[in-house]
Amino acid sequence: MSTYSIKDLEQLSGIKAHTLRIWEQRYNLLCPKRTDTNIRFYDDHDLKLILNVALLNDNGFKISKIASMEMPEIREEVMRLTERSLTYDDQIHSLTISMIEMDEERFDKILSTNIIKIGFEHTMLKVIFPFMSKIGVLWQTGAINPAQEHFISNLVRQKLIVAIDGQMHTHTGKKFLLFLPEGELHEVSLLFSSFLIKNKGHKVIYLGQNTPNEDLNQVFEIHQPDYLMTVITTSPAAEFAEAYLTELANRFSNTELLVTGYQVIGQDFNLPLNVKQLNFIKDIKDFLEELDAVAMEK
Repeated sequence: MSTYSIKDLEQLSGIKAHTLRIWEQRYNLLCPKRTDTNIRFYDDHDLKLILNVALLNDNGFKISKIASMEMPEIREEVMRLTERSLTYDDQIHSLTISMIEMDEERFDKILSTNIIKIGFEHTMLKVIFPFMSKIGVLWQTGAINPAQEHFISNLVRQKLIVAIDGQMHTHTGKKFLLFLPEGELHEVSLLFSSFLIKNKGHKVIYLGQNTPNEDLNQVFEIHQPDYLMTVITTSPAAEFAEAYLTELANRFSNTELLVTGYQVIGQDFNLPLNVKQLNFIKDIKDFLEELDAVAMEK
């Protein structure tokens, strides 16, 4: 069982620590435990409770009313809200609860409901990526554990693979070679990029996770792609990312390199002219729209 500080609860729920302490004192909403050295901490049960409370409170339920409800009643009300609400923040909140509980059925239901209502692409852009950005930060700070992060990432990955398999293949546009650097395993952004690129009628050669340099060189020689694309989340590390991208750009100097990821976003790199930094996932969409516009002008 994981343990959380009141700061962790604040980050996960969006409720200020000061407010949590007031609710704790006034309504006995939370019951913090103490370590042998008398430091307060909270457990998974407390976190799940406060996430549910936050969602209800955001949707107009008074805290005095919530405090009088039993846990099954709170959960049932949250499920009702999730099914009828189109507020992205509510959906992200519900996904966070599913992650903490490792509830695959609930996660799948939330995702499927959103896909039906707003479509797969919008669900990814408006719900899944903001959610994964949130849990990425929390994982980095230790507020959630790696098992929870892997649980969610694999479920999203499965959805993406199914969506990509269901796409029609026209391949009338450019040729993109997608890969992750050696040691890089975080594949969700690359898979979604593949979905977006194929959706625009371009051809994708997909190498995926942990691509050895030799394999990348060989596939490049065979297919001669118009664009290379990669995502750097953890590997190479931040201090080596610029040098890695410079070497890559020089090795494939006649091809444009598209790059994004945690180690790239917001960085002021001095990179060769054939490298294009994409700071947000929507930048990929914008880039593809520009390609379409250029093609139409011709």
